[in-house]
Amino acid sequence: MGYEGAAPGAGAADARGACGVQVALSTASVFPERVPDAFETAARLGYDALEVMVTADPVSQDAGVLARLSEYHQLPVVAVHAPNLLVTQRVWGRDAWGKLRKSQEMAQALGARVVVVHPPFRWQREYAREFEAGLTAMSQETGIAFAAENLYPFYRGGAEVSHFAPHWNPVELDVPHATLDVSHAAVSGSDVLEMASQLGSRLTHVHLGDGSKAGLPDEHLVPGRGSQPCAELLGKLRASGYQGIVVLEVNTRRAADVDQRYADLAESLAFTRQYLGAEPTPAGGSQPAVTTR
Repeated sequence: MGYEGAAPGAGAADARGACGVQVALSTASVFPERVPDAFETAARLGYDALEVMVTADPVSQDAGVLARLSEYHQLPVVAVHAPNLLVTQRVWGRDAWGKLRKSQEMAQALGARVVVVHPPFRWQREYAREFEAGLTAMSQETGIAFAAENLYPFYRGGAEVSHFAPHWNPVELDVPHATLDVSHAAVSGSDVLEMASQLGSRLTHVHLGDGSKAGLPDEHLVPGRGSQPCAELLGKLRASGYQGIVVLEVNTRRAADVDQRYADLAESLAFTRQYLGAEPTPAGGSQPAVTTR
């Protein structure tokens, strides 16, 4: 299970944890702090790698600066999250395919092997029509896994209304690679273990963050603090021989201070490594002594 495509390039070594699966930190996990803070946090806590979410932060859009940060912290960038969110509509222009090409170029420059892609909004009609065939062709031509991420439907008057086309769920899409986001599965009320089984070898990438209930808000809790079977999913990945990446995408915006953010993200890393089958990295050395709940 998972993607075994292009190897990371120079300066972005394939740093895997003792469990054999890279555990990366998303730059979104330190918001409202910025990308350099994400590198520092990930390196200090002992994460294997970083996923860069492209946003309005200029550093997130600059492959040269990201490469220097990667080299300085000795931390590879293994995935690029394309700017497909509502709040990033103007980042890298409004052309949807142009955004993906720029994401591809950044991934190639950094030695990353995955570009995370949201399904099109329903109003992006031409893009939606070409989405499945286009992602398949780009993945085949570039060696980069363009991995469609699961989102969730909305409800109006008790009826399901999707803002995404062809579908919010990559299980229903004819694409070769998928990202499974656990917090999004909570919002949609989906069985994340069943989704993983249905995706099979197409499951390339995992965004780990807990959720407590169906429906918005999209919580992205520290794994183990919600109702999702995060531990069971990690065990399933381990048993299946998953070769992709597990990325902690955790909301720390309400952290009282930087120490609380460190504690939450250290807890997230320890949980993930434990259930992937590796002993959590002890605090000490270049890492801070943190207390997790």
